[in-house]
Amino acid sequence: MPQSLNVTNPDRLSLLDTELLELEDKSHLHAHVASVLIFAGPAPTLDELTEEIVSHLDEVPRYRQKLAEVPYRQGRPVWIDDPFFNPGYHIRHAALPRPGDEPALARLAGRLFSQRLDRTKPLWEMWLVEGVQGDRFALIGKTHHVLVDGIADLDLTTVLFDRESAAAAPTGPPPIWSARPAPSRAELLAGALLERASDPGEAATGVQELLRRPRALADELRHRLAAIGPLSWLAGDPAPRTPLNVAIGPHRRYTWIDGDLERFRQIKTALGGSVNDVVLTAVAGALGRYLRGAGHETEGLVLRAIVPVWAPADVGRSRSRVETVWAPLPVGIVDPRERFAEVSQAMDGLKESGRAVDARILTELAGFAPSTIISEAARVQARSRFANLTVTNVPGPQGALFLLGRRLEAIYPVFPLADHQALGVAVMSYCGRLGFGLLADYDAVPDVEAIAVELEAAIDELSALAGSARRPGRGRRADGRAAPAAAPPRPRGARRPRTAAGGDRV
Repeated sequence: MPQSLNVTNPDRLSLLDTELLELEDKSHLHAHVASVLIFAGPAPTLDELTEEIVSHLDEVPRYRQKLAEVPYRQGRPVWIDDPFFNPGYHIRHAALPRPGDEPALARLAGRLFSQRLDRTKPLWEMWLVEGVQGDRFALIGKTHHVLVDGIADLDLTTVLFDRESAAAAPTGPPPIWSARPAPSRAELLAGALLERASDPGEAATGVQELLRRPRALADELRHRLAAIGPLSWLAGDPAPRTPLNVAIGPHRRYTWIDGDLERFRQIKTALGGSVNDVVLTAVAGALGRYLRGAGHETEGLVLRAIVPVWAPADVGRSRSRVETVWAPLPVGIVDPRERFAEVSQAMDGLKESGRAVDARILTELAGFAPSTIISEAARVQARSRFANLTVTNVPGPQGALFLLGRRLEAIYPVFPLADHQALGVAVMSYCGRLGFGLLADYDAVPDVEAIAVELEAAIDELSALAGSARRPGRGRRADGRAAPAAAPPRPRGARRPRTAAGGDRV
């Protein structure tokens, strides 16, 4: 049976994801999530890596599928098997010039993150990068956001790694995969129309249905909007203007810093609050330092950050949920203790007041509402009128992971930029470390490395305030050097020299 003719087709893209694709077409948004993974030891060959990845593709079938558009835009795109799937297109090979330092790796990553994924093929790429200084190699992975959401939080890296240093013995050749026949344009159209006629949820997405059943739809919409009522406090209250909130282009810069998770725990224990509060306070301190160093007035300035918060699963539910809060970043507060207290109190207040919004509610709203309403709901996150930047803090595995017997040393995550948000900060914990990935527009933030330096200084400042002893492996920048000692606040207008790139409640 053709893939597209199943009523209530599970392979059909959600309305929210369809809106994301349309927004990507109309802007310089690159809607892929990504990461830089650094491994110890010599790199595997490209053939070895390809064979390992292919052996796991049956566990993530979306990675062999592409999107098919419905003719005349009469339905949302559907996932279909790619009859020309070739792993060699998606798994690529690169090498750094000597000495292969981390600034060179960061520059390569920035160039790769500047390129959109080809919509005519499965929406992912994996780059094997040889020649990383210190007898190391890297993997740079890119996966489109709609693919990650479509496979229910399971992606390639989830199934690729081992928890033992010895590579698992092969169990035999992977099963032979063959693509299901691709539906014709007529079948795609017929499937969409049949689904719309048979599924009340699909029928309710049309404007005509809105006119036909206004009372019923209004009641249902009112119920849905009540769930996202906490978002209404943002109405008519756009985020403050800053040099970081300008029109973005297609090109990106990327750098990272490396932190000690235990150090962050010591800070939050000493000051009260959560690890996420420490992260947000450090980011606020870094942005304040950066803006003042560039000669911008910050007194009384409070930036607004979109912060996805991972909450544990409730009893009887196997999956955790994602709550989205709009967190204040008081960049104008120079005193770190006062800044931390402001952030911690605000975060507690947001959660208690109901302003922590279950992100899945937005997805459910998108699956119900007419397209005109969907466009507005989706733009709450994709458009930047209500936020200055996004700061994600994702709890990762705390045990060591291995790929083909090589130990994963560090994870540096990437979250896509939104329109008029020239900077994004993504944080992930792994094996006792915190990897901070800073993605920036290439032209709007030419000195993203300076923000990384200020972030290190802000963390050191909090650590000194909390009385945390400096640990031997206290953190690294993308240039491989240790983070600097805490420095006193610089007078306004002074500029730090530019450098080369790099279980708790969350």
